[in-house]
Amino acid sequence: MTVKLNKKAFDHAKHLIGDGKVVKDNRDAWSEHAPDTKDENDFLDKHGHAEYSKWFLGVDDEHPKDQKGHYKFPIGDFRKIHRCGVISAESRAGQYNHDDIRDALKKLLEKIDED
Repeated sequence: MTVKLNKKAFDHAKHLIGDGKVVKDNRDAWSEHAPDTKDENDFLDKHGHAEYSKWFLGVDDEHPKDQKGHYKFPIGDFRKIHRCGVISAESRAGQYNHDDIRDALKKLLEKIDED
């Protein structure tokens, strides 16, 4: 599996955080705040893969770009970035040695926490 940093999503997340479109929730809230399959499918149907991809900090080249499996490390609910999602993704990226993604998520968390 070749998972790389999705730079477009990283830039999108920085922009949203700068605009205050962030939920400063608790570390363990992601299981409750993460979009479910229905939310993901509804968003894809309305906005397509280009917009969908902006909410995932990783991309997996083993899956085609038009499949949900191509996108890894979600960080928001398709409206706002969630602090708990960033923390969860940072932890998982570290577990799987995706250092570039982990480092990008750390930067996002710092940006969220400085405001």
